[in-house]
Amino acid sequence: MKTLALVLFLLTYVGLLIFPKFRAYIALGSAAIFVALGFAGILPMIDVFATVDWNVILMIAGTMGVVSLFIESKMPSKLADFIIEKTPNVKWAIISLALFAGIISAFVDNVATVLMVAPVALNISKKLKFSPVASIIAISVSSNLQGAATLVGDTTSILLAGHANMNFLDFFWYKGRPGMFWVVEIGAALTIFVLLVLFKNYKQPVNSLEKTVVTDYFPTVLLVGIIVLLIFASFFENKPATTNGIICVSLMIIGLIHKYIKTKDTKTFTDALKELDYETILLLAGLFVVIGGIKEAGVIEDIGQLFVNASNNKFIIFTLITWASVLISAFIDNIPYVATMLPVTSAIAAALNMDPYILYFGLLVGATLGGNITPIGASANIAGIGILRKEGYEVSAKEFMKISVPFTFTAVIAGYILVWILWA
Repeated sequence: MKTLALVLFLLTYVGLLIFPKFRAYIALGSAAIFVALGFAGILPMIDVFATVDWNVILMIAGTMGVVSLFIESKMPSKLADFIIEKTPNVKWAIISLALFAGIISAFVDNVATVLMVAPVALNISKKLKFSPVASIIAISVSSNLQGAATLVGDTTSILLAGHANMNFLDFFWYKGRPGMFWVVEIGAALTIFVLLVLFKNYKQPVNSLEKTVVTDYFPTVLLVGIIVLLIFASFFENKPATTNGIICVSLMIIGLIHKYIKTKDTKTFTDALKELDYETILLLAGLFVVIGGIKEAGVIEDIGQLFVNASNNKFIIFTLITWASVLISAFIDNIPYVATMLPVTSAIAAALNMDPYILYFGLLVGATLGGNITPIGASANIAGIGILRKEGYEVSAKEFMKISVPFTFTAVIAGYILVWILWA
């Protein structure tokens, strides 16, 4: 049975790689097979739902809805206008936009961040008549980098928080030590020097741009409200497992009601439902069941044992997990990878009698930042390339990697060293 479970799991991953447009269907189909074969211990049927982390699902859905309203309000463009006003030339405008995208993406989905900030870079490039390719790439990789800084910044962070029972504040300070936020921010600060070298010839002065008018400030309040309420909820112990998810979805609903009252448009709710990323939500739901299945079959423990057999040295194991995650995430989506590897790292830590958090953080550094290396390694990169393609610019992997490789390795090396120093 264990062999069959492993084969089904590997076939699922191959399907996710070969048919990226059908990822959700593949994950759900595989989940259905696991349930049918009884690998996940699903009797009675209600246990199927117990394998799905509904807190993660609700958080993603609710945050997506609020972010959609936030983008629609044009507040991100307004903030970008303010930043550009303070920059002397294109070099600093691009670097400032990249850093701005990073800061925003610490609290907003990475793809949404790229969709917010990239149009500003396009506007500058059109007015000053230079190619927007390098600037959009810089914005994409910077956005992907800082998604790991907070609980709500990226799906991988939400997955870690759900698995390790971490709250919003734990990403800032955890068990008496600096959390992932500081690891990511120090890496981000070092990438400024990389961007300064890459854009050293972009010296054109930035002319005054047309000012963006914010149409509604309420979505900004909602987005800040999510952060504040998640922090507030983190102080309560023994709260319902779906507390964070309920907070995010509730604020999304409040935002939609506000918009409906303001516009009297009956399409408000249906349009909001259309904006949700169902592919990611269904993909995760299916994967949770699949992972529950291979865990029940004992495959997770066996994969963990492979790492342990490779070495019982904690530093070597930490290094393997971090850099293997960089390499793997450069070519496959980091969401299914992290969802799979979190229970594996738990098994490894248990086998070596070590604190699992250093492995969790090494996994997050490698998987989240490693996706920056190639154009297909992260959803933010794919979104950025798609925006450029619509503008008539085809970006080769070589052109992308001229920026992404030095940027990524600077951030990963910094994160790798810091996590070991802080958590070893």
